[in-house]
Amino acid sequence: MTIDEIIIKSLEEDLGDGDHTSLSTIPKDSSGKAQLVAKEDGIIAGVRIAEMVYKQVDKNTHFRAFIKDGSPIKVGDIIFEVSGKSISILSAERLALNFMQRMSGIATTTKKYVDLIAGTPTTLLDTRKTTPLMRLLEKEAVKIGGGDNHRMGLYDMIMIKDNHVDFAGGIVPAIKACHEYLDKNNKKLKIEIEVRSFDELQQVLDFGQVDRIMLDNFNPTDLSKALQLINKQYETEASGGITFESIRKYAETGVDYISVGALTHHIKSLDLSLKAIA
Repeated sequence: MTIDEIIIKSLEEDLGDGDHTSLSTIPKDSSGKAQLVAKEDGIIAGVRIAEMVYKQVDKNTHFRAFIKDGSPIKVGDIIFEVSGKSISILSAERLALNFMQRMSGIATTTKKYVDLIAGTPTTLLDTRKTTPLMRLLEKEAVKIGGGDNHRMGLYDMIMIKDNHVDFAGGIVPAIKACHEYLDKNNKKLKIEIEVRSFDELQQVLDFGQVDRIMLDNFNPTDLSKALQLINKQYETEASGGITFESIRKYAETGVDYISVGALTHHIKSLDLSLKAIA
């Protein structure tokens, strides 16, 4: 699903057969102006999405951004100004804010994590723990906040997790099956495998044929030992229960990537408000 499709479907959900409150209280030919004001400090995200929402509702709406996506904002900052038909401004308001508040919350949280690992070689990644049908926007917000995206979905990377290993009958059978599948279907996808113990890690190292090893729920001390065993033969990723308090210790091990599901599934939306102006 594209961003345009997300916006269209979201407007259909919200508007139905019309914004009857605005249609009944405001003259059809009335025009107005409104500004988006920050009510909380953070990182702004979704400005371009908000403009797309307004243009989808009414192509004649004029949108003027004062602050770009990815910029820090403080309480009272004016982020954008929109002018045009008053009904159009109000009909698009809630969807534009819903997108921006959630995206800004994600970008703000991501920036906090990124700042905590500054100066290390580690890249912060998101996960697939996203809101259904909002993945494109939430992953865009992660990038705006300074992080990077893991796979977009189940289709663009092989990710062998614990359940795959268990159902396949073990580490080696799972890796072999992936290569057979890729060869048979003429697909070229990177293979990542999750390991839960040093025993599973050794099995992967003995067999090989993967691109990245995810070390799941290893503490920083064990992660350091695992990285020594891997010895840069494969890309490495740490995951599982990594928090603001612990992420620096993980990054200082030299692991290539740290994935944090909380970037998209455990965030607080940023407080923003659209205010009509004279």
